[in-house]
Amino acid sequence: MPRPTLPDDDLYARLGVPTDASVETIEVAWRALLRRHHPDVAGDDGLELAKRINVAHDWLTDADLRERYDRDRGLRVPGSRSVRDGAWHARGPGQAPPAPPMARTHSRAADQASAADRFIERLRTLTPTDLDRLALAEAPPIAFGATIRRFLPPDRLAALDAMESAVTANRPAAADAPAARDAIDGYATELVLGPFLDELLSEPFRGRTQERLTRGWDAAVGQPRYGPNTAAMEGLLRRIAGLDAAGVRATASTAATLSGTSAPWPGGLSADDDDGLRVSTILAARDAAEQVPAVVDAAATARARRAVARLAHLVVLRHAFPGSTFDDLTVAWRPWLLPPDPVPPRVRRPPRDR
Repeated sequence: MPRPTLPDDDLYARLGVPTDASVETIEVAWRALLRRHHPDVAGDDGLELAKRINVAHDWLTDADLRERYDRDRGLRVPGSRSVRDGAWHARGPGQAPPAPPMARTHSRAADQASAADRFIERLRTLTPTDLDRLALAEAPPIAFGATIRRFLPPDRLAALDAMESAVTANRPAAADAPAARDAIDGYATELVLGPFLDELLSEPFRGRTQERLTRGWDAAVGQPRYGPNTAAMEGLLRRIAGLDAAGVRATASTAATLSGTSAPWPGGLSADDDDGLRVSTILAARDAAEQVPAVVDAAATARARRAVARLAHLVVLRHAFPGSTFDDLTVAWRPWLLPPDPVPPRVRRPPRDR
């Protein structure tokens, strides 16, 4: 099959998206523009423009074609990938995009006004743990939200502006960290634009967009500070705070075993897989380091803080490690920071009938 001829114009400008636009942004732009310029809507005058819009979409949603286009136009470092899992959708001139499948069922309430009211009320009542977790949230694709504004119908644009005003008026000052603001704004965008995106995006783009917009909020708000092992982590913090000088020195001595190693994750799991656990490990490591008493010299205290940060990371992920693996990873801190698990009480069995 011959290689497609490289387009000689600006494909990004043709769709009205930035050069780092995500594939989801490109999908929204493509569908929204074809709604306006498809020959069935704009008549024969729209035929040539519709073909050019389709060409831009085909090149920019295919990983290899986009890389070639970007490289030849000097837009990116050679070898970088602009898009993942792209597909080149072959169509005839001016052909309409395939219709999205039936809208997927979302967790948001059907009544958007009620859902928005609940969201704003929750925003007013964020707890210290909510705020700490939001400050570490994974940022949603803000460029996506900014770019698609130009494709919104007037009613959706007005609704989004109203939501942004309500968020600004009700967001606590403590939620002013960039990551927290982005996570809040991403969730608000999905809440308002969900039905609009349902119409424009097919899978997997729709599901991926929803997950990216809501991931930071969902991983932060209403979650235990240290995830499923919060109780165990709280016990560890108490033991760290109660260390005497000998205990801090013993803990500091274990830092040598960490040299050059990164904090391990259980097999099949990573910080990219579970943003809630990622946030929990960061908070736990930070809180553990802060609990080390300053009862020895600064150098030993710093080593002890590094050691307990690693232990806290492991305790947060304890449920996902095989028992023997967890024991091997934490043996250096036993028993003064990690005492043996309590022996479960024996269950009295009723005597057998003779």
